[in-house]
Order: sequence, then C-alpha cells, then structure tokens
Amino acid sequence: MTAPAKAIAADLGRKAEDVACRYLEEQGLVVLSRNWRCREGELDVVATDGEQLVVCEVKCRSGSGRGDPVEAVTPEKLDRVRRVALRWLTEYRVGWVRLRFDVVAVEWPPDGPVRLRHVRGV
Repeated sequence: MTAPAKAIAADLGRKAEDVACRYLEEQGLVVLSRNWRCREGELDVVATDGEQLVVCEVKCRSGSGRGDPVEAVTPEKLDRVRRVALRWLTEYRVGWVRLRFDVVAVEWPPDGPVRLRHVRGV
C-alpha cells in the first residue's frame, strides 16, 4: 500500500471509529478509552454499559472487495484483544468486572450510505 493509500485508509478508519463511538453512546454506553495502546497492541474502543466493560473492535470497509468486516476479526485477533484488554484493566487498576468483546462493522461505500452492524459478544 502506498503512503497516500495508507493515509486515506487511516482517515477512513478514524471516521469509522467516530461513527462507531456515536452509535455506542446512542445505545447508552459510555466510552472510556479510544485507541488505547500498549506494547502488545491497541484497543479501538473501551466502553461500559454500567454493568460490564465492553471492548469493541471497529472494522471498516469501503467496498466489498475485502470481504465482510466482521470476518477480519480472527481467533488470533481476538486473543490479542483479550491480552490487551487485560493490560488495560491492569493500567486502570480495575478489579473484577464482567467483560464483553464486540465488533462494530462499518461499511462505507464511496457511492452509498454508511451501514453499521454491531455484533455483541464475539
């Protein structure tokens, strides 16, 4: 991927995360962290519904050429997200808490409306 293509993809990713966070907040969640990083990886969104911590992986596609965004969340990716979520819990000194992993898939075609799908408890 060329540098301009990477910049365009990164911009689309940021916009998709903005859309995802607005959606989650409209669903009653409170966003606690965005793009939290440690040496093991990154968490796109960490939120709470008041009863549990919700870690959301945001996946965006601008077309159908790369498949369904949810399919990009492989078992290996989920393992990494779990490890990074444990780091987040340690960093913020959170004791025992119920934890849920979600995927927010954003499809943003250049010639059509944005479509969002929220898959809970992947």
